[in-house]
Amino acid sequence: MRIHSIHAVGLYGATPEGGWEVELRPDDCVHTLVAVLTEEGAVGYGSCFTSVDLVRAAFKVLEPLLLGEVATEPERVSEKLHQHTFWMGRGGTLTHAISGIDIALWDILGQVTGQSVARLLGGRYRERVRPYASLLMRDPELLADELRALVQSGFRAFKLGWGPFGRHGHALDEAIVRAARDAVGDGVDLMIDAGGSAAHWPHRYTWALRTAEMLAGYAVRWFEEPLAPDDIDGYALLREHSRVAIAGGEVLTRRQSFLPWFERRAFDIVQPDVTKVGGLSEQRRIAWSALDHGVDIIPHGWNTALGLAADLHLASALPHTDLVEYLTGSPYIDGIVTEPWLLDEDGMLAIPSGPGIGVSLDHEAVARFGRGDRLPVAS
Repeated sequence: MRIHSIHAVGLYGATPEGGWEVELRPDDCVHTLVAVLTEEGAVGYGSCFTSVDLVRAAFKVLEPLLLGEVATEPERVSEKLHQHTFWMGRGGTLTHAISGIDIALWDILGQVTGQSVARLLGGRYRERVRPYASLLMRDPELLADELRALVQSGFRAFKLGWGPFGRHGHALDEAIVRAARDAVGDGVDLMIDAGGSAAHWPHRYTWALRTAEMLAGYAVRWFEEPLAPDDIDGYALLREHSRVAIAGGEVLTRRQSFLPWFERRAFDIVQPDVTKVGGLSEQRRIAWSALDHGVDIIPHGWNTALGLAADLHLASALPHTDLVEYLTGSPYIDGIVTEPWLLDEDGMLAIPSGPGIGVSLDHEAVARFGRGDRLPVAS
């Protein structure tokens, strides 16, 4: 089964806020869906956390290496793409584009073999996993109202990120966390994401340690991105002294970038993003390396329905990954599939069990968000 063509559709019109200083607008494209079409008519789907213009430019570079390749060998083919494009820059647009291609190739392999991707990744440790509702921080009262509504809808874990946190003083930071804990109650996972990968993040180790001490008083499960993303020394020192687990790594790509962080013991929890690091092939290798170094892995998932599905399969195929990130309120997750995501009575999501990644796209919805562009369907 050979690769015939690759396709990309950018999503516009409902892009959620990112909490960034230069905020995303609904018509900004930062999420791109990818399709790999085989000569026999099979199609696999993936997702990239990157502008469609950049993905299509990357495809021009990758197509001579990809077209005609075996579609059912995702790890070998993706590694070929990495190895033959290193001189154009490792970890940027090309790696992001390869991520979407790789997810699509795993989808094809699952369809051809009649197996779920989780089983192909090594086996299913679990059939369901808890999603944590991921939302931006706001004024404490407004945030509390939003959290109470999410509790009513069935969520049992929450992460609050970015927004005003770390930007307007310690008192407001604590007021936000206090309101959140009061809203969700005790015994519920609550995580805080400072957003240290924001442009010109101002805080260093002293601020992060003081904030971690405050978070410990509210039984916060982890403190995410408390420092600038390249401050490996600061992360290692903070992780040693913090009473709250330290998480990060969403901006890193390819397995080679993660190894120094594992060796320095800079993370308690690592958060690679499958739509950026190189796809499921690379994500799985990062995950097992993390576990070998005593680091837990809970993927970053601020992306699309296809990214969420990939995260669910990876969580199923790893022994200790008990959470996945769920970007609440994003039509790019809930509005582009034919069967909506549903929490069970325990606030869990089922791991797709059908062949491939197990997601059925609503192609009319994709075309609406894609400004009329369409992904190919299997023939």
